[in-house]
Amino acid sequence: MKQINLAHKRIVISRTDSIGDVMLTLPICAWIKGQFPSAHIIFLGKGYTKPVVTGYQKVDEYIDWAVIEKENPSEQLRSIEALNADVIVHVFPNKQIAKLAKRAKIAVRVGTSHRGFHLLSCNYRLNFTRKNSEFHEAQLNHELLRPFGLHQLPTLDEINSTTRFFSPNPVDLPDSISKALKSAEKSTILHPKSQGSAREWPMEHYLALTELLLQQGHTVFFTGTAKEGALFRASLPKHERVIDTTGELSLEQLMVLIKSATNLVACSTGPLHIAGYSGIRAIGLFSPRRPIHPGRWRAIGANVRILTFNDDCPTCAKGKDCDCITHISPERVMEQIA
Repeated sequence: MKQINLAHKRIVISRTDSIGDVMLTLPICAWIKGQFPSAHIIFLGKGYTKPVVTGYQKVDEYIDWAVIEKENPSEQLRSIEALNADVIVHVFPNKQIAKLAKRAKIAVRVGTSHRGFHLLSCNYRLNFTRKNSEFHEAQLNHELLRPFGLHQLPTLDEINSTTRFFSPNPVDLPDSISKALKSAEKSTILHPKSQGSAREWPMEHYLALTELLLQQGHTVFFTGTAKEGALFRASLPKHERVIDTTGELSLEQLMVLIKSATNLVACSTGPLHIAGYSGIRAIGLFSPRRPIHPGRWRAIGANVRILTFNDDCPTCAKGKDCDCITHISPERVMEQIA
């Protein structure tokens, strides 16, 4: 495959799904900028991920696909043409975007060979598998950079180092939360829910962990959406160092809170990835079952800790539905707290 020179080129990175997936895509932007400093990187994402992407130094521009998606077909084409892109990399396959990129005559269109619509819309198709791979998702995303001179996937240590380019945009927190942070000797965020995206640790374990944290002088912040908070708010201990922030924070504010805390505990969900990037102690609770295992989906960052109940769980090894994550004890999580 002839290497494509990206110097002074405009490159669209298309990833229009969730926060965690987006954060595991950002390291490819660092690789591109490292090899081609003059390249201009445009991140095409869904609007709610914008604060995460714009906090990453290696992205030059953010375009909201949710806005373009609402346009009529001719307007959509004009919007993609207006990017003046030389290259598009379809990290998250989207048939509509792929068709538009071809119609807009973007010269280099990169995607996987496993999507039928890429046969018609992409002129560079990479053949690799994700589901049964031994590599992490952030490593696998680099497979799409082969046309640009990538010969070997980066190590996880190399990928972890790219989190240094991330810093949340400064925004003010609500006064009550800001005061609680300032007065906290140690602070731990507990994010119990995942909006159904991952295996969850039981709420009763989070409550038991809260008691252990309070005994050790921590201020405990519960985070989540208003809907998630409604599921557990009534069960939270009535204590001056237990702060319920559910439904109160924008994503920008949540990122600032996470950056300001000492620890975060969560299953495989967006805030865990934000914590990993932010450099705080990020404790991820996982099932070892493929393809949802931590080898593929752990948060990246130098201060991440991962717990499973049993890495060799026989039920998970057979690919069967399993609740072994529920057997991780609060005491074992407490051992990982900074």
